[in-house]
Amino acid sequence: MTKQSTNWVVTILIALGSLLILFPLYMAVAIALKNPEEMAESVFSLPTGLHFENFANAIEATDFFSAFRNSLVITVCSVAFILLTNSLVSYAIARNMNKPFFKGLYFYFISAMFIPFQIIMLPIVKLTTALHMNNMPGLIVLYIVYGLAFNIFVYVGYIRTIPIELEEAATVDGASTYGTFWRIIFPLLAPINATIVILSCLSTWNDFMLPLIILGKPESYTLPLVQYVFQGQFSTDFNLAFASYLLALAPMVIVYLIAQKWIINGITQGAVK
Repeated sequence: MTKQSTNWVVTILIALGSLLILFPLYMAVAIALKNPEEMAESVFSLPTGLHFENFANAIEATDFFSAFRNSLVITVCSVAFILLTNSLVSYAIARNMNKPFFKGLYFYFISAMFIPFQIIMLPIVKLTTALHMNNMPGLIVLYIVYGLAFNIFVYVGYIRTIPIELEEAATVDGASTYGTFWRIIFPLLAPINATIVILSCLSTWNDFMLPLIILGKPESYTLPLVQYVFQGQFSTDFNLAFASYLLALAPMVIVYLIAQKWIINGITQGAVK
């Protein structure tokens, strides 16, 4: 047996990359557990005591549970409708790519991935205000629409790997187009559905810019927006600020750690064709 040599360049790069990720996380946790006196002594040192009261104070100061409820409602509704509508649109496009209209529609949606959000930001504000959609339902609609480009790209590639003979057999048995999709195709989309759900959940929960320009009422603010609004208040109390940041970050970290294996697997399968 030949002994494999260690690639030290790759190992060093991985170590540096891990350090770049873990050090800010360490700083956030350490600062959130300190008191102002410990912060004055040293920012980088470990906390001498665990001041969990910072989290309680942050919850009270930011009205955390109200913002958490708003983020949860927006995320769950957006992800549910994204899953149902985007998969159906992608199925229609994937099975009709030989027709010029559907092929053009596919490239039309994909082209939206290359349009910077800053270009369409002001027209969106004017349009949503004119239609009275500058609220949580309007924000959910925007998330559903903005998810189309990437989701169609991934879904279409995956659906085209599913043998069309399955649908032909279902048609012979008397199934309608919708019945074929919901009873046969949609269950087969489980891996890619898991990927879409996870990525949409992460992007919707962590989004800051769209709620900032759409939501007008403080009672409808999401967690990222609440962190921004209270940033001035926390500027002299970093312990409270970082405690609030960790509270907002924790739910999605848990979701990602549980479901991360489906992300790469689903994207890889969706990019087969």
